[in-house]
Amino acid sequence: MAKKAQATDGEAPTPDAPDTPEAAGEHADVAALGYEQARDELVDIVARLENGQAGLEESMRLWERGEVLAAHCGRWLDAAEARVTGQD
Repeated sequence: MAKKAQATDGEAPTPDAPDTPEAAGEHADVAALGYEQARDELVDIVARLENGQAGLEESMRLWERGEVLAAHCGRWLDAAEARVTGQD
């Protein structure tokens, strides 16, 4: 599934930045977000999309950013699971 992130003892797991989808292009800033920051932004995007007030272009932009944020959150969760289960 998602690539496992690396963590060292005493540090929170962080996704590997160089080969993540957000590492290049318009959403490069996502790689620097912590889990809670990315999750909160994703929740805001979902609310905006569900509201239905955005036009087509804005909705597509929001959807794309949401996909990047969801993948980023998934990597954080995968890393946390690996750390808890000792599979890192």
